[in-house]
Amino acid sequence: MWASEKWKDYECIDTCGGMKLERWGNVILSRPDPQIIWNKKGDEAAWKRADAVYNRSSSGGGAWKYNGRVPDKWVVSYGDLKFNVKTMGFKHTGIFPEQAVNWDYIAQKLKDRPKAKVLNLFAYTGAATMAASAAGSDVCHVDAAKGMVAWAKENAEISGLSGNYIRYIVDDCMKFVEREIRRGKKYDAIIMDPPSYGRGSTGEVWKLEECLWGFVERCAMLLSDDPIFFLINSYTTGLAPTVMKNILKLALPEGKVEADEIGVKVTSSGIYLPCGATARWEA
Repeated sequence: MWASEKWKDYECIDTCGGMKLERWGNVILSRPDPQIIWNKKGDEAAWKRADAVYNRSSSGGGAWKYNGRVPDKWVVSYGDLKFNVKTMGFKHTGIFPEQAVNWDYIAQKLKDRPKAKVLNLFAYTGAATMAASAAGSDVCHVDAAKGMVAWAKENAEISGLSGNYIRYIVDDCMKFVEREIRRGKKYDAIIMDPPSYGRGSTGEVWKLEECLWGFVERCAMLLSDDPIFFLINSYTTGLAPTVMKNILKLALPEGKVEADEIGVKVTSSGIYLPCGATARWEA
């Protein structure tokens, strides 16, 4: 498993009974995680310090219960990158801390290629965009959700990156890729974090297991003649890392391909909580 050991503003304190206890800066949150099927607490007292708990509803969805003072939003940092964090619906906070291993990878691969052209698809609130931008790359950030793109701009601004070249696009990623192919556009690195399921603006259905192969094939047409990497992240538990590795190996030119689970270390027990998987291709 790939897991970052560099976090200071984030900590997974404990896990038990379908819930994880996390520290986000100075705020402690308790949120559901379906993969936590064990029922043993490592730090009993810590759970009582949660400032907010997300409780699922039997009818679907859920809601936060606030036990302490939780700001409407607050900032956490990972190195020089800064992120606005909020307690959102569907238990989310606007950032996935396990992705730090990919931010490190992106920064390391791009640092020696100034002005590399990077395409970030399904880019959410822009953490990977900022990692690439901070490394000196020109980034095209694409997401279908207008609110998430606005949030990404906020994160870039508080990270001191608003003066860098970042092109923000609110659009369906599949439609955007097809237009870029027709335009003859090329990118030196491609990043994607596609959802398990979604619907396009005109009702098109996206199912990761059915659509990923064809989408990667199309995106491969956007790689430049001197590409650096192609990175896919997935949260779909049924999509094994080796499956994504195979897709990259078969859809892209010959190169180095690796894949693994990504996750976070649990402080109280020393175990690692899996949070999805990443596959990486390098020229």
